[in-house]
Amino acid sequence: MTIHRITGVYSAATTPLNTDDTPDLGLFTAHCQRLLEEGCHGVALLGTTGEANSFSSTERREILEAALKAGIAPDQLMPGTGVAAIPDTIELTRHALSVGVTRVVMLPPFYYKGVSDEGLFAAYARIIEAIADDRLRIVLYHIPQVSGIPLTLPLIGRLIEAFPDTVVGIKDSAGDFANMQALLAAFPGFSVLAGADPLLLPLIKAGGAGCITATSNLVADSLRTVYDHANDPARTDEVDAAQARINAYRSLSNSYVQIPTIKAMVGLKNGNSAWARPRPPLMALSAADQADLAVKFAQLP
Repeated sequence: MTIHRITGVYSAATTPLNTDDTPDLGLFTAHCQRLLEEGCHGVALLGTTGEANSFSSTERREILEAALKAGIAPDQLMPGTGVAAIPDTIELTRHALSVGVTRVVMLPPFYYKGVSDEGLFAAYARIIEAIADDRLRIVLYHIPQVSGIPLTLPLIGRLIEAFPDTVVGIKDSAGDFANMQALLAAFPGFSVLAGADPLLLPLIKAGGAGCITATSNLVADSLRTVYDHANDPARTDEVDAAQARINAYRSLSNSYVQIPTIKAMVGLKNGNSAWARPRPPLMALSAADQADLAVKFAQLP
């Protein structure tokens, strides 16, 4: 049986905002605690769904520290620390380590497009060698439809070979199951985590490690059911029903602009309209779309 370094259901947690667009730390930490209660193994805060790249380094540090102060264990947190500038990625990753958080999700430097694998390897290597902390565990972040920077199998293989105890997994959000299968075949023991909720079930059946997904903000319990019982023939109907529920929530969130919609859906679930605020350049759903969403949300299982 393959043993992965990082396994489980992690929520790509969304980040609530105050009326002045600052992070609402109280609402955020309550949400993180609720995600864990509903079945998540951990919280992958400050990712795409969490609007991380709309926050300053100071805000990102404050958000992570707030989660810890709320009593969430460091090993239940996996913040995104990859930004466009290598020194800032180093600083954010060092900060995580300084407060006891050893697992991070790391985008490649993403502003310049068409860069070579050699350049990407150099960037990751400089970050890892500058931090020089044996505790660090990096989950690479492959989301080329947003970052514009694909992480190829040769690059990943080279990083694993050079830093086998540090580069331990990948969040694959490209939605390409064939790529996930290729990763599993090429790198046994490397933690392949689905970034697209509908792929959790096939990934677990193929030997994957788990997921980091947006829909876990809404249906963590169903994702946990799939993760726990995907390979149990006696619970096939239960697992299929859970995956169908996940897919229904995912489909609705994708019917509008996804991140504002996820936030609006969290607000509908919890009866708190404050969740509907994203930070510009993202904008809240129009009143008409919010009304339409509310009707459709009420019909979900």
